[in-house]
Amino acid sequence: MREIVHLQTGQCGNQLGQKFWETISQEHGLDAKGHYEGNDPLQLQKIDVYYNEAQGGKYVPRAVCVDLEPGSIDAIRSSSHSALFRPDNMIHGSTGAGNNWATGYYTEGAELIDEIMDVVRKEAEGCDSLQGFQITHSLGGGTGSGLGSLLIQKIREEYPDRMMATFSVVPSPRVSETVVEPYNATLSVHHLVENSDQTFCIDNEALYNICQNTLKFTSPTYEDLNRLVTTVMSGVTTSLRFPGQLNSDLRKMAVNLIPFPRLHFFMVGFAPLTAMASKNFRHVTVNDLTQQLFHPTNMMAAADPSTGRYLTVACLFRGKVSMRDVEQQLHNIRDRSSSQFVEWIPNNMQTVYCNIPPAGMELASTFIGNNTAIQSLFRRVQEQFSAMFRRKAFLHWYTDEGMDEMEFSEAESNMNDLICEYQQYQDATIDDDIYEEDHELAVDDEGVYGPEE
Repeated sequence: MREIVHLQTGQCGNQLGQKFWETISQEHGLDAKGHYEGNDPLQLQKIDVYYNEAQGGKYVPRAVCVDLEPGSIDAIRSSSHSALFRPDNMIHGSTGAGNNWATGYYTEGAELIDEIMDVVRKEAEGCDSLQGFQITHSLGGGTGSGLGSLLIQKIREEYPDRMMATFSVVPSPRVSETVVEPYNATLSVHHLVENSDQTFCIDNEALYNICQNTLKFTSPTYEDLNRLVTTVMSGVTTSLRFPGQLNSDLRKMAVNLIPFPRLHFFMVGFAPLTAMASKNFRHVTVNDLTQQLFHPTNMMAAADPSTGRYLTVACLFRGKVSMRDVEQQLHNIRDRSSSQFVEWIPNNMQTVYCNIPPAGMELASTFIGNNTAIQSLFRRVQEQFSAMFRRKAFLHWYTDEGMDEMEFSEAESNMNDLICEYQQYQDATIDDDIYEEDHELAVDDEGVYGPEE
């Protein structure tokens, strides 16, 4: 039943993936060992989207955990949900990628890739009707970016007609985890543009801001940040897993959200987000959800949507909501902020309804926006990349692993093209093509060129 194979690579990807499985298990009524202890038959109806059923009524995540060093895999093995995962699906190297994209893609990663693909193949062959793959990784380190890019490329070669969705942690504006982050991120985006179908962009700084300003946490931990991201991840596939009035899946979402094949980088958000202290003092309505969904402070990537324009939007509502209320609220937002939406895609809002809310909530919604403002994220990385690459700083670490300087130049020009494309469609108006058609040139009998009559 339209299964999804989940892959998590690198330290960031594995921590995010681990929290994701805890969230999904809770939604489907599974305990830490994968045994069902819920009381709603709907929880088991489509559990096979993410789980395989094993002996004795145990449900095993269809997950492949990969890292080039044993640290993050050992953390999963010693966690409270360690008994959930299949031991054969945990693959790790011993040396690590050392924050080097080339090590993850060319040397250490290339040694592990055959073993990883064998496990992926085994999981894919066990599916009745494989919907696609989802991968969690970061673009700033070595394993998530380098090995992640290699893995996405190999899966694309072997399963060209299946969907590939990536949850990618992109570099933050002010806080940088590593010095060579611009190199790793640019090389990764170069591959994501070609090989990914949907990329959900997340960054730690935006998540920190949500935790501190909206949720009022004094000192947020990575666990808090990961929990925020997993609400979006579970929201994206909720209508595959639970019944609803209007459902969607990865392919339907891609068709509705991606007007041009290269522009598949999305901003995501979730509502309601409320501080624990004030939770009892408000009643969540559809109006509250839609207002918060479109608010710039709600975005999980550090790009301000008000500086760009929405090409397309998808809103996924969970819980007992009135479709009429939702349509009315979205129509109001569209009317009020018409300049924020491109006018040459008339009905550019997709709505999805699922009857089952997340655990502990009555109403919730997930936001996915294809906004041209995401170019600011790429522009920031590209400027940092150019500054370092012009002086060839740190380049020897990459060329020593067998990389060619030409690859850096290609990645840089691909990133520039992507930024230009976003800008082009941000500036486009509905009358652009009409002007060109009116001034089309035609050949008359004497071979003289002149405007068409």
